[in-house]
Amino acid sequence: MLAEAPEDRRTLMFSATVPPAIARLATQYQRDAVRVQTTSGREQHADIAYQALTVSPFDAEHAIINTLLYHDSQNAIVFCNTRAAVTHLTARLSNRGFHVVALSGELTQKERTHALQAMRDGRARVCVATDVAARGIDLPNLELVIHAELPSNGETLLHRSGRTGRAGRKGVSALIVTPKLRNKADRLLKTARVVADWRLAATADEIAAQEQERLLNDPVWTDEVSDEVAEFAAQLAGMHSAERIAAAYLKLYKSRRSAPEELAPVDTPAPRKEKQEFGPSRWFSLSVGRDAKAEPRWLLPLVCKAGGFDKTAIGAIRVRDNESFVEIAESAADGFVAAIGPGMTLEDGIKVAALDTAPDFGPARPRAPREDRPSREDRPARKPREDYKPREDRKPRDDYKPRESYKPREDRPARVERPAHVETETAAEPRTERKPRHKASDRPAAKPVWKKPEAKEDRPRRERDDSKPYEKRGPKPERKPYDKAERKPYEKSERKPYDKADRKPFDKEGRKPYDKADRKPYAKSEGKPGRKGDFTPKDKPAKLAKFAAKYELNVTLLSDEASDATEQMGAWVEKSMYGKSYMGIDRSTYLVGKDGKVAQVWRKVKVKDHAAEVLAAAKALG
Repeated sequence: MLAEAPEDRRTLMFSATVPPAIARLATQYQRDAVRVQTTSGREQHADIAYQALTVSPFDAEHAIINTLLYHDSQNAIVFCNTRAAVTHLTARLSNRGFHVVALSGELTQKERTHALQAMRDGRARVCVATDVAARGIDLPNLELVIHAELPSNGETLLHRSGRTGRAGRKGVSALIVTPKLRNKADRLLKTARVVADWRLAATADEIAAQEQERLLNDPVWTDEVSDEVAEFAAQLAGMHSAERIAAAYLKLYKSRRSAPEELAPVDTPAPRKEKQEFGPSRWFSLSVGRDAKAEPRWLLPLVCKAGGFDKTAIGAIRVRDNESFVEIAESAADGFVAAIGPGMTLEDGIKVAALDTAPDFGPARPRAPREDRPSREDRPARKPREDYKPREDRKPRDDYKPRESYKPREDRPARVERPAHVETETAAEPRTERKPRHKASDRPAAKPVWKKPEAKEDRPRRERDDSKPYEKRGPKPERKPYDKAERKPYEKSERKPYDKADRKPFDKEGRKPYDKADRKPYAKSEGKPGRKGDFTPKDKPAKLAKFAAKYELNVTLLSDEASDATEQMGAWVEKSMYGKSYMGIDRSTYLVGKDGKVAQVWRKVKVKDHAAEVLAAAKALG
């Protein structure tokens, strides 16, 4: 639309933030533009004080309540990430006495309007909203923004915080940060380029001191008093003392305000919930067990749906091989029996039977506490087995003799040297080779022994042979220098030259023999870079029609076979590639209006996003 604006015009653009895309748009459609910035343009949200409040994991909601009480702003907004969180926090604040409204995507436009109007006229002072519902809203006197849940990115953080600190007024943006979210909060603040004041959430004592200071500095003490109020004040002064009247006023003042929450230290672990007794109950058996792949997580919703109650009415669930047992509270047992009907049947044909007493799941194996167990040293010795008997079939050997102990080496007699074996001619039989005791295949192959390679200095020195005296070799024999002229010329073999006429004609299934004279002359392709001659497009009307039919185009393709229109439109230009010049077509797009005149021209077109740009320009022409 801006392209259709008159040339002589004045364009004014206003924005709270100027992202790079908006800056490029202004540069494109403005000439000699003057950019006016506020004094805080260089600093991000100069009128907003960022606070990062660290709390324990289970005190996040308590910190929100204390923050609202500590600042006591005229209007405040609390941001959540989901609709469910908005609903839960709205109910929680309403129960604590806050005048609160909700804004979420599930509300209609009429409900949103009523909620915002309640904030503007003072009927509500706290708004709990999601990012989508609060986008673009402007509430007067909004002094406090609380991030009950951290946003996903820095841009969302700036958008949330921008609800306050508007029109020169000061504002506070408080982030509720648990220990696990400390790193995420640091990344958000760094991405948003803002600096936050890390502190602990306001305690009950700090809130009491702040309320006391706020009460002492209230303008009500200096405002003019009407005659009616002065008359009633004199009546009260005559009936009660000043201390009594002040105490009554303080009591009335505190009764209209919510009490602060006691916050635990940040590093305090979450308390464990003690298991409470289930109370009176009745047991029911189900005709499905472990053999039918029954599980407690499957039986629980099945029973709750049939009885019309929630899981709090279900006690224990025990699954056996062929059946299962369910414990139901006494207050819900009769309703369960009435709901399933006289047939006592659940879904999928599961039969239900009421039990008079609790089922017997077998004796539980008692187990002493670990600290009460005796140590291994204190345990009694294990008794021998009573049924143990030695083997009767094993008899002692008759020829067994105990082995004498070996004598020391020094007590042994000296070894007698035996004479060497000498073979004589009178030997009766030649000595045969001894057979191996085991097969070679039965023994494992021996691993090769690795030997460290000998160092050069560790090798034994070769002894010099002095039997032959050293003789110095004589000079080398003189070689005749290489003479290229003496080289014999290469003689080609007497091979018969190739004669095409001697070639037999190619004949395969009556085909015509190949004749080079019948071949068409080679025609060089035209229009390629670096080739001589003019570039002439060869897109004939028939070729273009075939292309349009192939891609189902509903537009008419014009043919410029002679390049007349290309030259007249100024698209026939001189190009260069690899240092060579040639004539070619400059890729251009022409937008023609209804009057037949060219409205806009694009030169040296880039294919990416060009179609969308031309389409937008065409729509602008109407």
